[in-house]
Amino acid sequence: MRRGRILIFLVLIVIIGLAVAVFAVQQFVLRSQTEDQPVFVEVFIAGQNIPQGGDISEAVLTTITIPQENAVAVMFTRDELALLTTNKVARYPLDQGVVITEPMVVDKSGAVSIAGPQWAALVPPGMTAITIPSSRLSMAGYGVADGAHVNIVACLLFVDVDPSFQSELPNFTGALTGTGFVPDQLPVLSLGVVPGGEGSAQGRLELDPSLQQPYYLLPSEEQRARPTCQMLLQDVVVMKRGNFPLSENQTAQQQQPPEGEAPVAPDIVTLIVSPQDAIMLTYLTYTKAQIALTLRNPSDQSRQATEAATLQFLLSQYNIPVPAKLPYSLEPRINVLAPPVLPNDPAPPAPQ
Repeated sequence: MRRGRILIFLVLIVIIGLAVAVFAVQQFVLRSQTEDQPVFVEVFIAGQNIPQGGDISEAVLTTITIPQENAVAVMFTRDELALLTTNKVARYPLDQGVVITEPMVVDKSGAVSIAGPQWAALVPPGMTAITIPSSRLSMAGYGVADGAHVNIVACLLFVDVDPSFQSELPNFTGALTGTGFVPDQLPVLSLGVVPGGEGSAQGRLELDPSLQQPYYLLPSEEQRARPTCQMLLQDVVVMKRGNFPLSENQTAQQQQPPEGEAPVAPDIVTLIVSPQDAIMLTYLTYTKAQIALTLRNPSDQSRQATEAATLQFLLSQYNIPVPAKLPYSLEPRINVLAPPVLPNDPAPPAPQ
């Protein structure tokens, strides 16, 4: 009888030991293996560009796999496909590859239509879009595309003007005769000009240091304008290069030129700027200032303090000396800097 009880106790001890061993393996070994292998989930992204108000359907969606720890509650996972595609439209324009989240979609019944073109929603509140002329040179060789971040440089020409006439100096002079007063008669004045009919440019009186004789000095040419260039705006977003489609239903493929024809080079660019900057760009455009866009990295948030480029700045900043007047010079005479003609250059077109 005693042997039977001892045997039962031994069996119970063995069973309890096995249970403890199994529990330990599950808690420590298997858990550590599970923690070493991350869990992934599939979330939905836009498989193509979805316009504002466009239907959210499985055809315009695709999925990517991300670690579960990176997934947030506002994302839509694979098992939430029905929730995402049932009576849902895009609240904003969605670019291809964007992860779809709850704030980006809205029920059709609750969607509020926005007046105007769909690309107007791309303009942030408080900002405005303005179009300025552009060229291959001013757009970094057409490297400036939609969505690019650019700096804006403007070059102006300054001339001296007469404060009263608001005309470019020097003024023209004329001969005023008949300024004397004759008794018993009213003064008679007549204004004439020098021979040639256009008057003579106003000069200044100089004194010859050798002869000690005065002489009247006239300008040899019209006043030379003084150019100045400065960076006006930094980190400006390009909304569109070239024309917007004339119809909102027109696709990008319909804007392409027919097969065999070269694409038309864009001559305008639309920028997203503040209202005050839009006024400034409008002024520069209609005063024929030269505007250039310099391409920058979109992740670069820095701002650089710049100095305006003038002839004086160029000479002092880069240590360029003004050549001295020497008793000898180069031959042949050079008045214009021009690139040399190379043997492999194409022949100029024959005169018509």
